[in-house]
Amino acid sequence: MNPSSLSLPPDWLVELHFDTQGLIPAIAQDAHTDKILMMAWMNAESVQETVRTGQAVYFSRSRGRLWRKGEESGHTQTVQEIRLDCDGDVLLLKVTQAGGIACHTGRESCFFRRLDGVPSTPVWTVTDPVLKDPHDIYTS
Repeated sequence: MNPSSLSLPPDWLVELHFDTQGLIPAIAQDAHTDKILMMAWMNAESVQETVRTGQAVYFSRSRGRLWRKGEESGHTQTVQEIRLDCDGDVLLLKVTQAGGIACHTGRESCFFRRLDGVPSTPVWTVTDPVLKDPHDIYTS
């Protein structure tokens, strides 16, 4: 193989420490309220696509392909800022969430359950309302 034909990653990309499957966790946070919206996985291609387009692109492990947030629901994420943690193995995307819904359950955030009753009787409590019925979001 001709070394000049190798496609080297951009200098900034080598700072990311991907796991053995080539993935890095990415946390999406509302850029205006600081509320944590969701966590997803990214690979080098999805990170580069996110940087190139300004729209959040993740890697769907269940589909085995890139997943452009909102491709089915219309609930896209416009990226305002990307941060890397101290170990280089977690990304934080500060986003503007279209439609105010990040979760496939029709809620603002995927983190809608809180553990209450600790330590005696732990129980998960749903804290956030469904803003839109998922059947009305995903028609296919």
